Amino acid sequence: MPLPSATPDGDGVRVDGLAGWVGSAALRELVARFGGRWPAGDLGAVLAGLDDFSAGCWDFRAGRERPEAREPDLDPATVDLVHAAADALGLVRARPPAQTRYAHLVVLGGLAHACLRRVAYAAHLLRTGVEVTGEVAVLGSFRPLSGAERRTLAAAGVTGCDTEVDVLDAAVRRTFAAPAPEADDGLDAGHPHHSWSSRTYRPTGTPPVRVLAAPSSEPQRRRAHTADTQRFWAEHAQLARHDEVLLVTAPIYVPFQHCDALRTLAVPYGCEIDTVGVDPTLPDLTRLPEPTLTPGRYLQEIRSAIRSLRTLHTTLR
Repeated sequence: MPLPSATPDGDGVRVDGLAGWVGSAALRELVARFGGRWPAGDLGAVLAGLDDFSAGCWDFRAGRERPEAREPDLDPATVDLVHAAADALGLVRARPPAQTRYAHLVVLGGLAHACLRRVAYAAHLLRTGVEVTGEVAVLGSFRPLSGAERRTLAAAGVTGCDTEVDVLDAAVRRTFAAPAPEADDGLDAGHPHHSWSSRTYRPTGTPPVRVLAAPSSEPQRRRAHTADTQRFWAEHAQLARHDEVLLVTAPIYVPFQHCDALRTLAVPYGCEIDTVGVDPTLPDLTRLPEPTLTPGRYLQEIRSAIRSLRTLHTTLR
């Protein structure tokens, strides 16, 4: 299924494709397989119903970080259906960027292995013909690393990292051969949910690379999430109407993070968003660690996409 898209239209932005993704046969079959009835009503009611349904059936995190989510016990036929639905909904296969020229390339942070892979893929895109006229932005937060992440980094030869943004910074320095930032700014507020940082590198032969750690928009409740990092970067980058932004993440997160970007970047700034997942078959990436993607992981991120679509739809009303 094609992802929703946003196009500047007069003084506003036209967003198309929400109903197509939500009402797809793949999602309908998946809901039925787990005993659900398709919600009645308009698109808003359908999204609310799917949000409630997925909370009961596909929320394996229960407020925890993704690596701590439990894995459901599913029969082989259901596993096959989950994989087929995830593929149809755009969570499995990587696709190349739609264009060769963008105003900005934005790399979304994540777990340690993802930080390494996504920065490496961004560098690959720049080497193989993607032109960026503005900057490369690498977005993360001060989320502390887990023990498993530290072991992953050690195996990849990366040391001295305590937080997600530390990994992103190390990945930029290593991948782009940029030993020191040209500009270093930020605020240490005494708590990671309130603090922020910005480091700008100027590697030879590439656009400027900014590594940004965002504060949380709800610091009393949680760390910064994807939408926080996108919004915080947009304020720093001074986005212009009609800017074309290429986002890099993992294929499994493309639908939900794309819809977050439509809400936080396309709608308020009039930008056009293209979101791609890292291609795991590239030789540059085969040496970097990659997690096992299970049926539970796919169901969890289908739920994430539903929630992101619901929030986007609410924003547009």
